[in-house]
Amino acid sequence: MFEEQFFKHRKINKASLLGFGFTKTAEGWQYTADVMDGQFRLHVFVTEDGIVSTKMLDSSGEEYSLYKTPSAAGAYVGEVRAACADALTNISMKCFEPDVYRCDQTHAVIEYVRGKFGDEPEFLWKSSPETAAIRRKDSRKWYGLITLIPRSKLGLDSDESAEIIDLRLKPELMPKTVDNVRYFPGWHMNKKSWYTIILDGSVLTEEIFQRIDESYALATK
Repeated sequence: MFEEQFFKHRKINKASLLGFGFTKTAEGWQYTADVMDGQFRLHVFVTEDGIVSTKMLDSSGEEYSLYKTPSAAGAYVGEVRAACADALTNISMKCFEPDVYRCDQTHAVIEYVRGKFGDEPEFLWKSSPETAAIRRKDSRKWYGLITLIPRSKLGLDSDESAEIIDLRLKPELMPKTVDNVRYFPGWHMNKKSWYTIILDGSVLTEEIFQRIDESYALATK
């Protein structure tokens, strides 16, 4: 479906829809906007489950659907398709949020930093949509980095994907902390002051919360 590409790995943020301009319907939400200088009226429908569909009507009220057909070519259909794509990209960014993690512990970590520090994971890299930085509001310094990597990147005998978090630690504590079983050298970070935890339950969630607090305290300069 044409619309799917704009919402891949993203989930609906229902609180943002009304502020954006959506209206509530029996089936979900609906948004209407004129595009291409009023040549078309775009209708966007979002279900309770976050499924997005569109309908484009021309100035006479007739439906125009060629923009959804991949094989349809030509300058005009391309212009209509681009107008719809721009609108859907804007909705995706403002009314949906990243949904790339599957582990319960990862979600617990995100909720913890959101509740305690008011910080949100920041997905800063289009080329790495599975990677999120977590940083303080005051210093703008990172105190966490969440991503997905093969376990083999941590020296484990497996290429299975793992959700991990990198955290700060005082360099003098690193030798007695990193054991390559529960705590690993910082992945893609300075290994003198960063270490890695796999978010698979190998370290208790409450212990991770404590270590997040320690990392937060170090992210001041």
